[in-house]
Amino acid sequence: MEERDIKPNKDQEVLFHYHALCPLDGRYASVGKRMGEYFSEYALVKNRVNVEVEWLLFLLDNVNSDILDKFDERDEKLISAIESIATNFDDNAMLEVKAIEKVTNHDVKAVELYVANKLKEKGLGDLVSYVHIGLTSEDVNNTSYARMLTGGLNDVWVPAAEKLLNEVSKIAKDNADVPMLAHTHGQPATPTTLGKEFAVYVQRLKKILGDIKTFEANGKVNGATGNYAALSVAFPNYDWEKLAEKFVEENLWLKFNPVTTQIENHDYMCKLFDEIREFNNVLLDMDLDMWMYISKGYFKQIPVKTEVGSSTMPHKVNPINFENSESNIEISNALLTALSNKLPRSRWQRDLSDSSTQRNIGMAMGYSLQAIEQAKVGLSKCAVDKNKISSELENSWAVLAEAVQTVLRVYGIPDAYNQLKEVTRGKEIGKEDMQNFIASLPISNEDKANLLSMTPSSYTGYSERIAKEYSELGEDD
Repeated sequence: MEERDIKPNKDQEVLFHYHALCPLDGRYASVGKRMGEYFSEYALVKNRVNVEVEWLLFLLDNVNSDILDKFDERDEKLISAIESIATNFDDNAMLEVKAIEKVTNHDVKAVELYVANKLKEKGLGDLVSYVHIGLTSEDVNNTSYARMLTGGLNDVWVPAAEKLLNEVSKIAKDNADVPMLAHTHGQPATPTTLGKEFAVYVQRLKKILGDIKTFEANGKVNGATGNYAALSVAFPNYDWEKLAEKFVEENLWLKFNPVTTQIENHDYMCKLFDEIREFNNVLLDMDLDMWMYISKGYFKQIPVKTEVGSSTMPHKVNPINFENSESNIEISNALLTALSNKLPRSRWQRDLSDSSTQRNIGMAMGYSLQAIEQAKVGLSKCAVDKNKISSELENSWAVLAEAVQTVLRVYGIPDAYNQLKEVTRGKEIGKEDMQNFIASLPISNEDKANLLSMTPSSYTGYSERIAKEYSELGEDD
């Protein structure tokens, strides 16, 4: 197959999406494009180039040698020329790196040689031997992936999750006082309010998102087996552990990991992936509830005039956004689980299996992003049907049995539960049936009046108060 033009025209780009194997490059290309900015092969190579350039600049500024001393680290033109190797990286540069890789069959070595070639073109050939000096490929890879993950998470995934959370919060606040029949085991249960049930999701998603936002990516730059061996021999008068920490934290803005084998152990990644999977699972729980609420008519879907719900049934308006979210969560979770299971394990000091594994991080994040955005769209297309909710609730007088038998227990009636069970379990109980039973109870007139004044819609406990208190988002959310 011929390579695509570096900058395809619009038709070529559309056709590429139709021929794509992965939905994130095809059907979900809008998501894939945004995640591709951070997790594509291009993004990986660009970050590798950046790390190599940052390392060279760091050496110029922190290490003395006959060669390095030829250059003034305060020379702005010199620094700008070296930095431009990274800042000017583009599609043509990518093709240059890949052309070198075809010869070397080693992706990081290809980046090293590319940077060296650019230095020669700029008349800085004396610095070539210092490109990648003291590093192993994993020093470049682990820091590149850490920067990619930080950017993709903070710039794309978190903002999308926050927008979803705002949508859920709005539903919770707007419906804090809307009484609704609850269902446990799929059967009618003690009433709640619609807002309170969404406040539960607000709190769950908010807590997990808060944990995710504290994420810190680790980085290490310590050589072939994590011992600074080559650097300590070549430059014996320097404390390379302190210099590596300075480079990782001040130049790359990562958290320094001081003890590793050849590879950074990826434990921080696994923690993050597990947290994202937890967020996904709470969202999936909401997707499933929304699907069933729509099925029961608690929510009406706002139809789009031009859309079709079925190829044969014209009346259909399907909950496709929640179904899409559900399926993409399952795929994201499968990938996140695979990443978390694989990445902490490496044979002895290094094997290459993590390299291929990490190339799927963008897919795991991308499918999660697709799920988040589809759920948000689904929520925005739904309207609460208060009449439907009220109608079902007001025909469910048996749910008051809990309150009645609890009051009877206060009076020391030992078989209170069984009395209500006999009257209500598996039976159709109306308002008159319940009130006649209450009227016959041996309790005070005051308690009897309170029970008689209750309706299914008034028996919601503190649900409205809970909804109002816990649907709010803080200023940072």
